[in-house]
Parts: sequence; structure tokens; C-alpha cells
Amino acid sequence: MKKTLILSLLFSTSLFAQDNKSAEFAATISAQDLKKHLTYIASDSLEGRDTGSEGQRKAAAYISKHFADLGLQAIAPQKDGSKGYYQKFNLYQKGWKDAYIKIGNKKKEFFKDYYPNGLTSIPDEQSISVAFVGYGIENTSGSGYNDYEDINVEGKAVVFFDGEPKDKEGMYLFTKADEKSDWTDRAGLQKKINIALNHGAKMFFVISASDAKKFTSLAAERKAVLSRFNQLSFNASSTAEKASSNPTFFVSQEIAAEMLDVKSSKLTKVIEEISAKRESSARKIKPSTISVKAERGEVPVETANILGYLEGTDKKDEVVLITAHYDHVGIQNGQIHNGADDDGSGTCAVLEIAEAFAKAKQAGNGPRRSILFMTVTGEEKGLLGSQYYADKDPIIPLSKTVCDLNIDMIGRIDKQHEPKEEYVYLIGSDKLSSELHQISEDVNKKYIKYDLDYTFNDPKDPNRFYYRSDHYNFAKNKIPVIFYFTGVHEDYHRPGDDVEKILFPKYQQITRLVFQTAWELVNREGRIKVDSNKQ
Repeated sequence: MKKTLILSLLFSTSLFAQDNKSAEFAATISAQDLKKHLTYIASDSLEGRDTGSEGQRKAAAYISKHFADLGLQAIAPQKDGSKGYYQKFNLYQKGWKDAYIKIGNKKKEFFKDYYPNGLTSIPDEQSISVAFVGYGIENTSGSGYNDYEDINVEGKAVVFFDGEPKDKEGMYLFTKADEKSDWTDRAGLQKKINIALNHGAKMFFVISASDAKKFTSLAAERKAVLSRFNQLSFNASSTAEKASSNPTFFVSQEIAAEMLDVKSSKLTKVIEEISAKRESSARKIKPSTISVKAERGEVPVETANILGYLEGTDKKDEVVLITAHYDHVGIQNGQIHNGADDDGSGTCAVLEIAEAFAKAKQAGNGPRRSILFMTVTGEEKGLLGSQYYADKDPIIPLSKTVCDLNIDMIGRIDKQHEPKEEYVYLIGSDKLSSELHQISEDVNKKYIKYDLDYTFNDPKDPNRFYYRSDHYNFAKNKIPVIFYFTGVHEDYHRPGDDVEKILFPKYQQITRLVFQTAWELVNREGRIKVDSNKQ
């Protein structure tokens, strides 16, 4: 009886000491340090951390240096046989591999000097004669206006002004009013292309009516729009795209003048003459020759998950995974989307949790189980980084992975809880392990005392958030997960997702909640059981 009592007291004393230690190291996670990390990760200099971008590479360098400074082990195999923090792999993106207009020996830059109308493909460089056809209008309705008079465009590229001519009074030539005719806008452009095709033309260059600044903006917008068709994938396509039948490009008046080997002022004079005489003077500009290429295909995009490993003690073969994605959506429509909450908040939480555990180990309180801290790439492109790790290259065998605590957007509040800050959505905690769910509940009651909201854990939730962040690639492999989330707000995937809007006291507490939950998972005697399947 005495022996049992003594053992019970020793066990209780040990638990009390562990509780004190976990609270001590949780307290090292501070709003100040989170803000320091996030101010860099979500800065303009990283340009939104788009997958494979220079900004994402800067973020990766910052994260890996932090892991190295903490003394975390580098466990990702590298090409030279060494181990590093980067789990590198290639994604493949459809796009233009090589695209230019060559005038003489000078190449004009794609999506800067000119841009395509649609997914134009010219796989091989073509040398082609260029003919100017004014506005590209052949009016058969009785006005007698004809931009093709005495001009042969058979087998050539045609260059024409967007829109339609006006007279000296500023009235549209064909309506004789300030109302446009059907020669304008998208329908008008198609009419012009059809006319050019009937005359035997093979390629089309539309002279934009926009000034230089506006044209630059339009080119950037067009690039962003067309990039949405360029999905990233793990495998390159084995087939090349065929050449487009009607390749069409928009150019500035300055580039058009270079293509036609005339001064821009001469094109302006043509417009003035049409306004004055109400007839085309396109034939005054003679054909010239250019070369064009717009080769589409799969472009390799190198990217990487960043891994830092903290080895455990007596149960080191079992590993708890703590994840967040460090990519965001980059620059869209010329605006940087910094992604402070999505998912700078999760990324920097991983950095702080890693630091707290590293400090604990340095003080002789290292975890019994090992911990893999991983910031993943390509979440915004379809959970690609976590999929690569889970499906293609699990550096820690999935059979040894106890669970994944995934952190994605924990720095703001949503409309449903406003103005209350003391809450967090938990998703997935009970899907595979009742023990994980209970541990999460108990830790929160003991240390943080936030409202744990399970709204989005409902299988009938129309948002389907359970399937929309990186934890899912582990859950589908029967690895228990918790997804920490504070909800969508008005700046989700918008330029306004900035550091200044992060609620740092709230952010600190949720980060501590993840740490305390991880502490319990890595130090408890038994590995949590997979005893349910509520997916």
C-alpha cells in the first residue's frame, strides 16, 4: 500500500513538474516575436510569396535559417547526398516558354511591349511580312470606307487600330454621332479579324488606344488573367500545343510604328487624315518584315517544403508533425497580396513553436517523441506541397507519424464572432482519434480557455474547409489531424491582408494552444489511437 502511494505521489509530482515546464516554455511564445517574424514574411519585398517565385525563395531562406539557428536537424536528402532543410521538387506550369517579336535584331518583351489575345501559340519562330490596314475596316454598308483598298495582305500579318475612326468634330464616322458602331469592342474586333482572314491574312496585331502607362497596366492584367489557365501539376505534359489558327496580339502605337518601320507620328497623321477626309489612307505605309514566336508548353517551377527536425528521447521513432503553408497568391492585377493572415500567421506560429521546443530541449526538457516542423509550398495551388510529402516522399514514414497539427489563418476574427477575439475554429480533431480530440479539449480548458468552435467540423459544412488545407493530405492517410483556423475575413486573398490587421494577443494565445497540445502529444506515455473514421 505504501509503495503504491509513493509511486502515485511521484507520478503526480512528475506531472506537476511537466505542467510547470510546459507553461514556462509556452510563455516564450510572444506577440512581439510573432510580429517580428510576420513583418518580414508578409512584407512587400517578398511580393506575396507566389509558388516558385523569388519572394517565396526569400521566405524559404528566412525559415531555414531560423531552423538552423535553433539547432533543428536538417533531414531532407539533397542531390549531393547531404541533408538539408529544403525538400526540393519541380512542379510544371503551362505557359509561354519562349515568346517575342523580333524587329531587326531587337526582341520585344512579352507582356510588357505587347500581349496576346487568348492562349496564342506559335511554337516555331515565323518570319512574316507586316501590312498596315488602318482600322481594319471594310464597310460595305454604303459609306465607301475601305482600309483594304489597294493593299495585299495575302499570307501576311495585318496591323490595325483598335476601335473605329472619328471625324474632326469627334463624332464616330459610321454613326455620325457620339454613339459607337459595331466596329468597336470585342464583337468589332472579331469582325475585323474575319475580314482580314477573307483577304488571306495569317496574323493580327491590334494597336491599343491606351497611353503607355495604361498599356503597361493592361499587359499586367492580361498576364494575370491568362495565368489562371496555367495550372501547376506534378507531371509535364508529353504533347506540345499546336499553333493557333488566328494568333492575335495587342501592341502599343510605339511598337506598331517600329514593326512598320515608321515614326509613331506617321501613324498619328494617318488617324488625322482619316478624320479629315473620311477615307482610309492606310496604303501610304508600306509593308515590312518581323519575326514572331510564342512557344507554349510546360515550364518547370522549382519549389520546396522547408523541414526542421527535433529529435525526441525514449520515443523518438514516433513523430508529431506541425505544419503551415508559407506560399500565398503573389501579385495580382499589379497589386501585392502579402498574405499576413493567409498563411503568414501559420508560418510564423510554426517558427515560434519550434523555438519554444528548442529552448525546452536546451534546458534539458526535450520531447519524448520527435517533432517535424514543416512549412509547405503550393497550398494555394491545390495543397501540392503537402501532397508531395505525403504521397511521393514522406521523409518520416507515415506509419511513424502520430498526428499533424496544421495552422492556417489564426490572426484575425470573422463576422460570426466579431468583436469577440477569444475563439478558434478546430477542424478534424475527432475525425480519426477520440483521444486527440479529448487532449485538445483538456489542454484548452487548462491553459488557454478559448471557445473552441466546431462549426466547420460538420461534414455538412458547405465550405468544406476540412478538405481545403494541408492537414487533409495526412488525414486521407489515416493520420489524425487538427486544423487551427479563425475564419475567412474581408481581406481573404486580397491586397489588404497585411500585418497591421493582425490581432497579436489573440494570435499569441492560439499559437500557445498549439504548443501546449503538441507538448502533451509528444510527452504522454501512449501514442494516440486511431479509433474512429468520421471523414
